[in-house]
Amino acid sequence: MRHITKRFFGTVVLDDVSLDCLPAEVHAIVGENGAGKSTLMKIIGGEYRPDEGTVLLDGEPVRLQQPRQALDLGISMIHQEFTLLPHRNVAENVMLGREPRRGRWRRGVDRRSMEVTTAGLLAELGLDAISPKTLVRQLSVAQQQGVEIAKALSYRPRILVMDEPTAALTPAEVGALFARIRILVARGLTVLYISHRLTEIFDLAHRVTVLKDGRRVDTLDVADTSADDLVPLMVGRAGLAGLAVRHADPATIGPVRLSVRDGAAPGLHGIDLDVRAGEIVGVAGLDGSGRTELAHALAGAAPLRSGAIEVDGRRRRLGSPRAAIRAGIGSLTADRKSEGLVLPLSAADNSLLTVRAFGRVRRSANRALLTGLAGQVGLSVDALRRDVRVLSGGNQQKVVLAKWLVARAGIYVFDEPTRGIDVGAKAVIHRLMRDLADGGAAILMISSDLPEVIGVSDRIVVMCAGGIAGELPADASEESIMILATRARVPA
Repeated sequence: MRHITKRFFGTVVLDDVSLDCLPAEVHAIVGENGAGKSTLMKIIGGEYRPDEGTVLLDGEPVRLQQPRQALDLGISMIHQEFTLLPHRNVAENVMLGREPRRGRWRRGVDRRSMEVTTAGLLAELGLDAISPKTLVRQLSVAQQQGVEIAKALSYRPRILVMDEPTAALTPAEVGALFARIRILVARGLTVLYISHRLTEIFDLAHRVTVLKDGRRVDTLDVADTSADDLVPLMVGRAGLAGLAVRHADPATIGPVRLSVRDGAAPGLHGIDLDVRAGEIVGVAGLDGSGRTELAHALAGAAPLRSGAIEVDGRRRRLGSPRAAIRAGIGSLTADRKSEGLVLPLSAADNSLLTVRAFGRVRRSANRALLTGLAGQVGLSVDALRRDVRVLSGGNQQKVVLAKWLVARAGIYVFDEPTRGIDVGAKAVIHRLMRDLADGGAAILMISSDLPEVIGVSDRIVVMCAGGIAGELPADASEESIMILATRARVPA
C-alpha cells in the first residue's frame, strides 16, 4: 500500500499511510482506537476505496472496488464481529453464496459435497471435532472463530486479514488459534493481524506497524522491539503518565455498599460477596465460571432465584434492569453494542438514556451536562454529536460509562471494561474507575485479562463452576488465580 489517504465527511482518517507485507509473514498492526487500523484493513479487503494512494499486489497496481474482487485476488478478511448465520449449519456458512450444485439443471444444492469440502477445511485447522452439520448457534465462541477461519480459507487466500480475532477467547483458545496461524504461515500465507494485546504481538508477529491519528508512525522488527518501545509510539509521551495504576489506601475503604448472600440462579450457586465503598473488587475465572451470570444478576437482567442482595444496608430485589438502576447500580456490559448502546442514536442521546428513562433531566440542562461528561470521560464534544455506531470501540465504551456517570450510580459492575480497546483508552477507563472508587463508589470488575485484574483490583474474587472458589489479595500471581479458577467442579 502506497500513500493511502481516506476521508469520511471531510475528516481524514488515514493520512499518507504506506505499508508492505512479505510472504509467510505475520505483520501486526497496532494503535489506539481511532488510529485507522480497521479502515486500512477494509481498504485491503475492498470494503472501502482510498481517496488517494495505490494498492499493489505482487508489484502490480490493483483497484479493489468491492470485497468480492479482493477475494478473487486472494485476500480474505476475518472481522472482529462474527459474520456467521447462527441458524445455518457450519457447511452452509462456510460455502455461503458458493454452494455446489447437482442435478441435470444444476438447481439443487449438493449438500454432500459442501460437507466434505468443509470437513477438509476444518481438518486443516485441527478442528475435526466440529461437524459440518452442526448449527453455528450450538458452537462455542472459539469454535465459531474456527469456522470463520475455515470460511476465509475456503477462498484459498494468499493474504489473510484478522481483526482482533482473540477478543472473546480464553488463553487456552488463543494458544490453539496461534498454533493454526503458524501452520498457515509455514505454508506461505501472509497474515495481517490487528490486536490491542501487546503480548500477542510478541508471541506471533514478525513485524509490527504502529498507527496513530491516521498516520504511520513506524514499522519495527518484533525481535528487536519491546512493549516499552511500542507503547510510547501508540499513545505518545504525554499519554504515558495516565498508564500508572493506583490501588486504594486501606484506610480509605468504607462500609459495605453491595452484599450478596447465598445467591443462586441458573449458572450460579452459593454466592457470598461484599464490595465496600472505595474499593475495586476484581472477579476472575474462565469462561463458563459464572462471571457473566453474576453480572447479569446484579444488573437485574437475569435475577437471582434465591438468596439476598443488600445495597447500602437495605434489602433489594433486583428483578429488572430498572430496579437495579433505581437501587443505584450501574452495569457496563461485556457486549457494549448489543447490550450497552442504542446504535442508531447519537453518543449524546446514549449518554442521557438512564436519566431520561426516569425523567430526571431537563432538555435545557443537557448541553452543560454533556459538556461536563465529555471532559470527565475524555470524549470530544464533537464525538458526542456523532452516531454512536461510527465511534471507535474505546469511545463507545466511554459513552457507556458516561451513561452511568450521569445517573450518579453508587455501585458499578464493569464486565470486561477494556475488551477490544487500546492501551490509551484502557488507561482512561482504569483512571475513571479509580476516581469513582476514591469518591466512595463500590466497583465490581469482571475481566478475563489477568494482568488487568491484578493491576487494577484491591481484592480478587475467583469464580469456578458457578461458585466463588476463593479470594486473593491484590498482589496475587496469575498462577494462584488459575489454580483456583481450574479446581475440581464444586457441586451445586
